[in-house]
Amino acid sequence: MALQNHPMWRLPKHHLDHEGTHDHVHWVELFYDLIHVVIIFLLGNFLSDHLTMDGFWAFAGLFIAVWFAWADSSVFNSLYVSTDFKHRLIMSCQIVTAMVMAASIPHVLNKGWTFFALAYAANRLITAYLYYRTNKLGVEVTVLSRTVSRNFFGLAIVFAVSAFLPKPYNFIVFGAGIISIQFLYMLPKIGVLECKRFLPRLGHMSERFALLLLIVVGEGFFKLVITLSEKGVYKVTPEVLFNFMFGGIAVFVQCWIYFDFVGNGKPKSQAKWTLVNWWLAHLFLMLSAVMMGVALAGEVKVGFWDPYPLKYGAIGCIGLAAYLLCLLWIQGNIEERVAHKFATAKVRFFGVFLALVTLIVLPFVPALVGNLLWGTALISQIAIPLTQAYFHFLNEEAKEQQIKA
Repeated sequence: MALQNHPMWRLPKHHLDHEGTHDHVHWVELFYDLIHVVIIFLLGNFLSDHLTMDGFWAFAGLFIAVWFAWADSSVFNSLYVSTDFKHRLIMSCQIVTAMVMAASIPHVLNKGWTFFALAYAANRLITAYLYYRTNKLGVEVTVLSRTVSRNFFGLAIVFAVSAFLPKPYNFIVFGAGIISIQFLYMLPKIGVLECKRFLPRLGHMSERFALLLLIVVGEGFFKLVITLSEKGVYKVTPEVLFNFMFGGIAVFVQCWIYFDFVGNGKPKSQAKWTLVNWWLAHLFLMLSAVMMGVALAGEVKVGFWDPYPLKYGAIGCIGLAAYLLCLLWIQGNIEERVAHKFATAKVRFFGVFLALVTLIVLPFVPALVGNLLWGTALISQIAIPLTQAYFHFLNEEAKEQQIKA
């Protein structure tokens, strides 16, 4: 085998130019995702420690920033099949930047900010270099890689500058940089989405979204288990243990809803706004999932008859309502599947309505009632479609047997 044909030395190549390309995620990408287990957990801790409006907006901003860093790297790996040893070394450096970002999160509002912003700038700079490398090697002959490289290089400077500015200008400049990322994708005529070769492998990106969703939703398990272990599993009442198990089932159902109805779903077209909606819907879906994961920690803090901790309950109810709306948003932008016949907008809005009702009554009812309402809102999203599908296919089967008879 010629050296240039071996994956360890083969140059990066746009997937449209690559023979035999596939959508499966490479192990290097999976390893990059691994650090995000820690980041999501620390972001959840940050929200738990800052259950105020200001704290929530800080959490949301941090989550969106981290998500874009992950997503932009994922887009590159979806566009360009890169397996050579130099790419692996570059990715190892990007993993280190994510590690520093993660370690900075607990103190990001104070002395940790400089480290977070500089690590984020370095992360963006590495993404810029990945695109620059494809241009320098001549594997991308259009303006695509040159344009994206220039954009991320400029943004890296913006993020680095924000590391040294006083409050609140540091957050304002950083936030402007985050918003600029999306404008540089979406703006008419000059946005990267206008480039004809900006066509990520949709199956690959769908798989990356699904893997990150597992990480994000799994944060709920972390919160439940660690909260109970710190209290001492042998110290709590049977009521708390029951709530604990209910929380675990709720986390499982969140994944069930996603994978049955939208998980690994490809966008229904390559149209610009279809891709944008698919992209943004996953961002807010995962943000909502972290909110629910944090809220479920409250299950271990209360029995049946005391009111559910209000701040935890509020983010849990709002998170569930937003999660269901995002599922519907994604569902409207991906290829049709059989399950969509039963997971209708009416079903989703029923769950949203119950979640908001729970939010209103939560301070006035025992936690048992709050869990019953919230759990009904969540589990109905599987129970109703499953029941409808069962009777639908049962009737179809009966009709087929009658025809054969």
